[in-house]
Amino acid sequence: MKVVVIIPAAGLGTRMAPLSSSKDTKPHLSKQFTELAGTPILIHTLRRFAAVDEVTEIWIALRENEIEGFRERLQKESPAVLQKKIELVIGGEHRQQSVEHALNALAAAPDDIVLVHDAVRPLVTSEIIHEVIEAARKYGAAIAGLPAVDTVKQVERTAEGAIIKTTIPRAGVVLAQTPQGFRYDVIKKVFDEASADGFMGTDEASLAERSGHEVAVVMGSPTNIKITTPGDMELAEFYLGK
Repeated sequence: MKVVVIIPAAGLGTRMAPLSSSKDTKPHLSKQFTELAGTPILIHTLRRFAAVDEVTEIWIALRENEIEGFRERLQKESPAVLQKKIELVIGGEHRQQSVEHALNALAAAPDDIVLVHDAVRPLVTSEIIHEVIEAARKYGAAIAGLPAVDTVKQVERTAEGAIIKTTIPRAGVVLAQTPQGFRYDVIKKVFDEASADGFMGTDEASLAERSGHEVAVVMGSPTNIKITTPGDMELAEFYLGK
């Protein structure tokens, strides 16, 4: 049995872009290439998975014009990552399309494990990765998640903001993280079904849920943050320093 990791990294990450004037025509870096402690966030993420013995290969979905430059940078800055089998594929306009492109390109046995991880979650631990692998092996589908600690409100959006409709009991809520792991036969089936139906999910687990497959949850970590805004960079630098 092998473990394959897919990192969708073709997004633009517009919420990370700094404010600029209308005269500023220089393109901003995609957030996965923004440097964290002098190294692109994406490379930090890849190092986490490359350090896990169970991981056998890593597939990275990038925009076509970024593939060659990233390949060269990886060779120069992080040759240790290349001890794993690394494959770069052209990503899609949306995350689901990027993952699907990788799934369609890789070869795997039905009981192999496929992990999908956000490119901008560079602080995932080997313990979380291992727990998701084991749960995916046992249940067919699993994600890392955190129990909700804040009160959760369901709202109705209005032109002026939102109106609370109900309070959702926290005991029944978890905040999804990645990695999300699946047996290959499970993830291929649910992606094929979604593609045939033209369904776009919010994450890989949502496709499994839609298909009627139960998804187990293992404990994530408050430090396993997804870097989305400039403020998240400060927090990530703090955690990385510790």
